Amino acid sequence: MKVDALIAEIGSTTTVLSAFASDGSGKLRFLSQGEHYTTVDAGDVTFGIERAISTLKKRLNVDTLDWNIFLATSSAAGGLKMTVHGLVYDMTVKAAREAALGAGAVIKYVSAGKLNSKDLEHIVEVDPRIILLAGGVDYGERETVIHNAKLLATLPLNVPVIFAGNITATETITEILTEAGKPVLIAENVYPRIDQLNVEPTREIIRKVFAENIIKAPGMERIYSVVDRNVIPTPAAVMLTTGLLAEHYEDVLVVDIGGATTDVDSYTQGDPEIQKMLVAPEPLAKRTVEGDLGVFVNAKHVIDHIGETQLRSEFSNYDSIISNISPYPTDQSAEEFIARLATYCFETSIRRHAGRIRQLYGPTGRIEVAEGKDLTAVKLLLGTGGVLTRSRFRERIMDSVVNLGRKHIKELLPRPDVKLGYDKNYIFAAIGILSKIDRALALDLLEDDLCFFAH
Repeated sequence: MKVDALIAEIGSTTTVLSAFASDGSGKLRFLSQGEHYTTVDAGDVTFGIERAISTLKKRLNVDTLDWNIFLATSSAAGGLKMTVHGLVYDMTVKAAREAALGAGAVIKYVSAGKLNSKDLEHIVEVDPRIILLAGGVDYGERETVIHNAKLLATLPLNVPVIFAGNITATETITEILTEAGKPVLIAENVYPRIDQLNVEPTREIIRKVFAENIIKAPGMERIYSVVDRNVIPTPAAVMLTTGLLAEHYEDVLVVDIGGATTDVDSYTQGDPEIQKMLVAPEPLAKRTVEGDLGVFVNAKHVIDHIGETQLRSEFSNYDSIISNISPYPTDQSAEEFIARLATYCFETSIRRHAGRIRQLYGPTGRIEVAEGKDLTAVKLLLGTGGVLTRSRFRERIMDSVVNLGRKHIKELLPRPDVKLGYDKNYIFAAIGILSKIDRALALDLLEDDLCFFAH
């Protein structure tokens, strides 16, 4: 059997392989999926891919399987570790973080202002795959970012440095880093003017660096012996899909609950009235990553957040469930437990992603201001990831958002009437990477993949 495309999502826990073929009218359709535990720890991620292909062949009931193109996204092998350094935390550092997270990076260290010896020690400890340096609006302050470039030039690390700061410092910083033997990549300023974010050019450069550096990650060295195009970060692929969704539904929110993290992507300007109250700009497309919220690798953290005593009161066989916790629950009780953890991840990740209303006191008395991302205008909330696509309790998990805003009235959360749905075939990441090659085919797949809850 020959299919048009195989697309692998290589996660921290599992590798999911999706097959797609033309339906005869020029549109791609999802055929089936195979999966296996990710084999990074075995030293070669292609082992897991080969076993996922074997599973896929069984599900398709074929002896042989060929394809026209093989694509892949990855969040395995620790992702793309980055450090981010800017001038003022609420301005350039925030903008640089938005760019890095939106590209699927894992940010391990952040600094604001002039770097010092302790900062350099932290950077060396992190051992990042890339360093993002920003600072200063265009034609503004440049002393700090030049100082930081000089210190970064002394690091015993041979990793690329992206400069996305004051345009007038570009030539000097390029010279400093190049003379020190550091690869330098220049992006447009992430914060070119007061109250203006410009994160997408930097995001695109980070995605390219990820593709070039993925083979350096342990267990990923042979990935390009399998795939035909550049690998992109899975979170970046999901954000690309979120952008496609926004073309049709305008204001959207996507929650991806995984074994290690819960990622939230939003694509919304927010309510115009809230916009007038914002004290700092927010990007149209925003991503947050909650590294302590996962239902397998980080289940212990979620249990600690909820409280073991509370969970014991809800599950009489708590000890048995904990001793056998797995991304593939073996009975209903275990699946209910995972759903309980997932509900906490779902609610908490949305609350952390959202902004809030604060009251300040000034010369004219008390005023209300808005800080962070406004989700009140979101029309569509979609779930993806293993739990929200496959659990029989997915609707119950997601329906918890209905009362979330009522419980936390000062937080800028989705309204109770938000439309709910999910990625029924677990292919949001596949759609995202496919959109880099053929946007029309990706849109067709997306339309066919969405499944909505009636409420």
